[in-house]
Amino acid sequence: MPDPWSIAFLLFVLCASAGAGYFVKSRLPERHRSRDSIELAQLGITLLATFAAIVLGLLTTSVKAGFDSAYAARGTYAAELAQMDQCLREYGPETAPIREKLQSYVAAVIASTWPDEKPPADIRYPDTSKMPMTGESAVLSAIINAVGKEVLELQPADAQRQRILNQCTQQYSDLIKSRWAVIEGARPSISTPFYWVLVFWLVILFACLGLSAPPDAMAVIVIAVSAISITGTVFVILDLDRPYGGLFGIPSESMRNALVDMMR
Repeated sequence: MPDPWSIAFLLFVLCASAGAGYFVKSRLPERHRSRDSIELAQLGITLLATFAAIVLGLLTTSVKAGFDSAYAARGTYAAELAQMDQCLREYGPETAPIREKLQSYVAAVIASTWPDEKPPADIRYPDTSKMPMTGESAVLSAIINAVGKEVLELQPADAQRQRILNQCTQQYSDLIKSRWAVIEGARPSISTPFYWVLVFWLVILFACLGLSAPPDAMAVIVIAVSAISITGTVFVILDLDRPYGGLFGIPSESMRNALVDMMR
């Protein structure tokens, strides 16, 4: 989730830049505040506002598409896990230890990805206190790799079990692909340098607003409301760019439902 202090700082900077622009305007000689100068400043504001609107619109569309993709990938991953467990169950009782590992893996994923929620109960899983909320975890990777290794080591006693084993092997391959789609989908797309460049553009825009603002209360209200609106937009963009945690975070419901199905 975006740091509340950084969002508050952005709001302060935008308002301060508008105030600085108004302060500079009040100190300019009269010849620099002619009608032609004001019209030029208004033209510059229009260009900057249009540019900022395009950039913020494109960012919102991009991060929303990335969030939707990550949301869909998490649902697909949960379904693949449940299907893998079902395939092992159909193979026979000798896969019980493999299924336990798979269930332990799912429980650990839930506990590490959503640490603020209630952890899974009635199941043993590794300590998740040092696991990252997103990205690759060596412990989880070892568990899921062990599941794949033990599946390949199964020795089917008849043709029917061989067919089921082939299905489980293919299911495991699809599961690994879905796992990496989830891991890669959780990476933020907005870099820190780009964020500060965006802040710089907005500061210039609000400074220009201050330069052309008339000395009345209505101008102050409009600039303040604009600053709050822009700050809220940046907050939503940053929050959506981090799919897990935050106000719009991906819920754990799909993974918890998969775990429930696996433990039946």
